[in-house]
Amino acid sequence: MGYGDFGCFNGGQSQTPTLDALAAEGVCLTQHYSASPVCAPARASLLTGRYPHRTGALDTLEMRGLDRLALRERTIADYLGAAGYATGLVGKWHNGALDPRYHPNQRGFDEFAGFSGGWSPYVDYRLDRNGAITKSDGRYMTDVLTDEAVAFVERHRAEPFFLTLAYSAPHFPFHALEDDLAPFRDTGAFTTAVSHIYGMIRSMDRGVARVLDALEQHGLAENTLVLFTSDNGPQFTGAGEMDSRRFNCGFAGAKLLVYEGGIRVPMIARWPAAFAGGRELHDIVHFTDWLPTLLAAAGVETPRDVQLDGIDVLPLLRGESGTVPSQRFWQWNRYTPLGECNAAMRDGRWKLVLPAIDELLHPTPADLQIDILSKVQPDQHTTLTRDPEPERSAITPPAPQLFDIDADPSEEHDLAAAEPERIRSMGAQLAAWFEDVEQDRRSIDDVW
Repeated sequence: MGYGDFGCFNGGQSQTPTLDALAAEGVCLTQHYSASPVCAPARASLLTGRYPHRTGALDTLEMRGLDRLALRERTIADYLGAAGYATGLVGKWHNGALDPRYHPNQRGFDEFAGFSGGWSPYVDYRLDRNGAITKSDGRYMTDVLTDEAVAFVERHRAEPFFLTLAYSAPHFPFHALEDDLAPFRDTGAFTTAVSHIYGMIRSMDRGVARVLDALEQHGLAENTLVLFTSDNGPQFTGAGEMDSRRFNCGFAGAKLLVYEGGIRVPMIARWPAAFAGGRELHDIVHFTDWLPTLLAAAGVETPRDVQLDGIDVLPLLRGESGTVPSQRFWQWNRYTPLGECNAAMRDGRWKLVLPAIDELLHPTPADLQIDILSKVQPDQHTTLTRDPEPERSAITPPAPQLFDIDADPSEEHDLAAAEPERIRSMGAQLAAWFEDVEQDRRSIDDVW
């Protein structure tokens, strides 16, 4: 889900009244970044406050174990659980799908209701409730996740709680309920894929309303910090009626890429008891910032025995003066990371991009097939694929690009030729960061 999928940002093309109201009531972050242009690494970073490479979660291919959050990592649920919070995860996990050691119940979450892989069918699904698997009862997955989230709030309304509600919508496969699909399909303005995506978001928006209503009904809305975000930008793939390209506020790129369209994502924060809403926050905030921020909000001491890459941004949310790091980094490709591919660095207004090498962004046909089969035939795919990684041919990385994001958020004007010294300096810093996080990743000693 991208910025352009909010009705308040796209001129009403989609229907998101709940999220639009939340954006108006809360603090809307305009320069908020995921840690990765794909989901599993982004989620690992959100959970740990660390860059994805450090955590071992590199990619979406759970059948190769590349989504796994290393066992040495501690999650925000670990820290808040130890501080007396009831902790729950509803929906998508995708940080260790096959081994019980990586199950959410072993990673700080007292309660889990959802699925462990990267995506799930919306009707013919299997739901994992604390390790017990039940088959679909015919209800729509988004509604089921909403029911589970509301039930969690009701169970724990008399105590501090931390709930992560990770809807799969609007992720593939494109499947919307008829009532949610009709307003978009019947206009003829959108492809089949986009009509379904907007329909799926409409259903999710209705679910968010139910969760917010539960907080209100139990007198919890005033002193509950609510955050809404997306783990990466919108996916733009397909052709003809399956073309999912749509409005995204003019940002370049999409999911998979480190241009703004792939990593700049919505974030709304609402906490009436702690800070005023109806504001925009323009500072650069990153997924790694949320663990230290949530710990500060809960009055929990930030761990000193682990290298966190984020900072507490609660003062900024309160409207107080403060600063955030001027430098942030990204890198992603399939299989073992290659630092010269699909990498980026923000340094204040400047952004260096090392463009993607296309052949490194795609899984092999065999890995793609088993990734799909693992969702639709899970009983037949229960062990990791241990085939060697695909060989890489000799690769010449594309020339680096440089953008002034303050003046050019759409990344239309490459200034690399006019700024050779800045390219050299930022390139050296990006390379040093990559070696640092990769050295951390290489030290992971999990036994598979």
